[in-house]
Amino acid sequence: MTDTVLLVIDTQKGIMDDRLFEFEKISRNIKNLIDTARKNSVEVVFVQHDDGAGSGFSVGDEDFEIFDDFKPKESERVFVKSVNSALHKSTGLSEYLLKKGVKRIITVGLQTNFCIDATIRTGFDAGFKMIVPEYANSTFSNDYMSAAVTYHYYNDFLWKDRFANCVSMAEAVKILEAK
Repeated sequence: MTDTVLLVIDTQKGIMDDRLFEFEKISRNIKNLIDTARKNSVEVVFVQHDDGAGSGFSVGDEDFEIFDDFKPKESERVFVKSVNSALHKSTGLSEYLLKKGVKRIITVGLQTNFCIDATIRTGFDAGFKMIVPEYANSTFSNDYMSAAVTYHYYNDFLWKDRFANCVSMAEAVKILEAK
């Protein structure tokens, strides 16, 4: 059993597209981390965001489904949330990870300034060591910041050495291979 898990957040069909900052690079890196985790018996846990019935982004909707390139295996856990943080008590994920003895969470997915940020802060507050691989989370531009500025603000400034250990892809792969 490993004390590390790869947490893949909100990589759903309705938002996993070229509107994202560095879409191709992000997709490639997340796929690489999922494959590396699986090869090294590190648990991969998926989270899907549910905006509620009738939103077009809810259980049963095509846009709600996980991006085909990252499709979970039948044996892998998938948690559904309706709040930003994947580790909010309402999801049951934090309790699940604590019972398994998880101490480190490698966090990837969407969106940098919403669910990834909330999950990193919640995980940090709960005592998990949060690890953020470079170019493995992304977001869209908004009225206040471009997607690139948003990505760099969180990854290079806000989280780094505060809420998370922001690492290179090579370092993230090494962590997964070390199990």
